[in-house]
Amino acid sequence: MAYVPAPGYQPTYNPTLPYYKPIPGGLSVGMSVYIQGAASEHMRRFFVNFVTGPEPGADIALHFNPRFDGWDKVVFNTQQGGKWGNEEKKRSMPFNKGAAFELVFMVMAEHYKVVVNGNPFYEFGHRIPLQTVTHLQVDGDLQLQSINFIGGHPLCPQGPMHHPPFPGPGHGPPPLNSLPSMEGPPTFNPPVPFLGRLQGGLTARRTIIIKGYVPPTGKSFAINFKAGPSGDIALHINPRMSEGSVVRNSFLKGSWGSEERRVSHNPFGPGQFFDLSIRCGLDRFKVYANGQHLFDFSHRLSAFQSVDTVEIKGDVTLSYVQI
Repeated sequence: MAYVPAPGYQPTYNPTLPYYKPIPGGLSVGMSVYIQGAASEHMRRFFVNFVTGPEPGADIALHFNPRFDGWDKVVFNTQQGGKWGNEEKKRSMPFNKGAAFELVFMVMAEHYKVVVNGNPFYEFGHRIPLQTVTHLQVDGDLQLQSINFIGGHPLCPQGPMHHPPFPGPGHGPPPLNSLPSMEGPPTFNPPVPFLGRLQGGLTARRTIIIKGYVPPTGKSFAINFKAGPSGDIALHINPRMSEGSVVRNSFLKGSWGSEERRVSHNPFGPGQFFDLSIRCGLDRFKVYANGQHLFDFSHRLSAFQSVDTVEIKGDVTLSYVQI
């Protein structure tokens, strides 16, 4: 089974630079753009542009430009008709050379809210109508791990017939109007331990998204799919950074089952951001990390629909949870 993103969650993994692609469905209030990557060891500058079209010279509604130049700062601006507007500068640098980061642009009615590594950084008021923004452009001294477009209203006002065409199979997301709505509201930057209720229980084809960060000194954390008052855990995912393993198990009728440990890769390194997608199937859980298949876990609790809670605890920082 190929990777299937959750409804309303459109990821691109390991994109190459320069990146210049359409924003699925265009930009709208309530949308968030998550960019995970790492600043180059010799970083001087990079930029993220929210652009009003695919052609060279299209207006730039937001130009976000960190500069390491002895006077470390982040510059914000717009470009209209080929001319730059008045710069807004923030003289602090939230990025570190060689270090992983998570950069979030939250689209609000009055401004873009910029959050770096979970910390609010700046608010840039709209100078160009956000509804005219169609493309995202990223380039400079960085490596990209993922770009995620989350939420918003993906349908064009003219209806699905006016949707921009997507490339063929395997080359892009399906048309957004074919996707159902998201199950429940996402939670941004929730505290740990996290406890989230699965409204209606765990159903087949339901996908849970967890985006987070492993602290440099983190030793272990756990994600538990718990079933009601029984205390049963249908799936226990336990990354152990201290031993470099990702342990899976179940806890049924008061005792742990047999551990499963094999993974093709381990995304839970100290100081790393991860993007986890846990999809419930009829006979197993399928788990993807950063867009790559991580492991399957066959159902041991036959009545998996009785799972009604997702618990996350331990050495982890969460930036986004969608259940």
